[in-house]
Amino acid sequence: MKFGIIQERKNPPDRRVVLSPTACQKVVKKFKKAEIIVEPSPIRTYSDTDYQNAGIEVASKMEECDVLLGVKEVPIEHLVPNKKYFFFSHTIKKQPYNRDLLQAVLEKNIELYDHEVITDQNEQRLVAFGRYAGIVGAYNGFRAFGLKYDSFKLPKAETLPDQKALIAELRKITLPNIKILLTGKGRVGNGSKEMLDAMGLKKVNVAEYLKDDFNEAVYCQIDASEYNKRKDGVRGNKADFFANPQEYKSNFHRFTEVTNFYIAGHFYGQGAPYLYTREDAKHPDFKIKVVADVSCDIDGPVASTIKPSTIAEPIYGYDPLTEKEVDFKHENAIAVMAVDNLPCELPKDASEGFGEAFVKNVIPAFFNGDKDGVLERGRMTQNGKLTPRFSYLQDYVEGKN
Repeated sequence: MKFGIIQERKNPPDRRVVLSPTACQKVVKKFKKAEIIVEPSPIRTYSDTDYQNAGIEVASKMEECDVLLGVKEVPIEHLVPNKKYFFFSHTIKKQPYNRDLLQAVLEKNIELYDHEVITDQNEQRLVAFGRYAGIVGAYNGFRAFGLKYDSFKLPKAETLPDQKALIAELRKITLPNIKILLTGKGRVGNGSKEMLDAMGLKKVNVAEYLKDDFNEAVYCQIDASEYNKRKDGVRGNKADFFANPQEYKSNFHRFTEVTNFYIAGHFYGQGAPYLYTREDAKHPDFKIKVVADVSCDIDGPVASTIKPSTIAEPIYGYDPLTEKEVDFKHENAIAVMAVDNLPCELPKDASEGFGEAFVKNVIPAFFNGDKDGVLERGRMTQNGKLTPRFSYLQDYVEGKN
């Protein structure tokens, strides 16, 4: 089985890679029938020489490979027909801008595996960059706070080599006695939590957060069951919420009355209530002035996120009264950090973490007959058609939806 690591060609450039040189070494050592060829790349976080020094071939020979591994969408003109491909296709939610890509995948008889749907038997994702989005998102949020209030200046995350360097910078700053709210306890939320804990910030429970005053900066991490409540007044729980989101309404307002800085690291599902609406943000008791929206659902559950921001321009201002974008330093503005490709700012750490999971959870399936069904569940297309699991995309492919 010959694996090819493709050059990332989507713009803006993405320096991440599925397998680092060390991960490649692990694959060929553990699986004697595995071969890896790395396509040359001028932008990858690991140089061509790094791979060569690890004993991995670097050559423009992707047509010789059976399985091609990438991170972002592959431009249509660079798709090699009749191959197995792994990349984030951004098509599973019927994203209009990638309809042509999925159509081309089918036309070229490509077997597509989307990283986002590589799951275990309990439908839990096996490979993801979420932790690194949370890590960088928290850092960028503090950077936005410092810039909004001219209280401190942090260098951009993309200029620093790794998570340790981000933490070192955060430990230099002095925060006022603000309250920081973090939503989400999955990969993203816990990635952000790593950073808050590394700073030595005090964690408090919900009751303390809502009622008490502190002489230092504190944070509270909450999950869906703590910012939503059932409409009928019956006590709910997280499992019930995810099964019946339409039966719930937001209970987030009690947090907005005391929160200065909010980090959104939750997963938002269709049908769930918004955390706060544009009307909620107009309320005089609404205290949030800085938002690091790692989840980045546009015009969604975090009303101040009206557009994604970019690594080049990561912060914008949202005026709750006009509902328009303004300078984030404006007195009335909520400073919003909503970069939608945060792991790109920490490409080496993100690649190493992703690669470890890929080597552990995906590569073995090619050599053990896919005994756990990992490939079967993640296969979106085969023989020029959608697989049954993804047949719901047929109208999308045909341009009907």
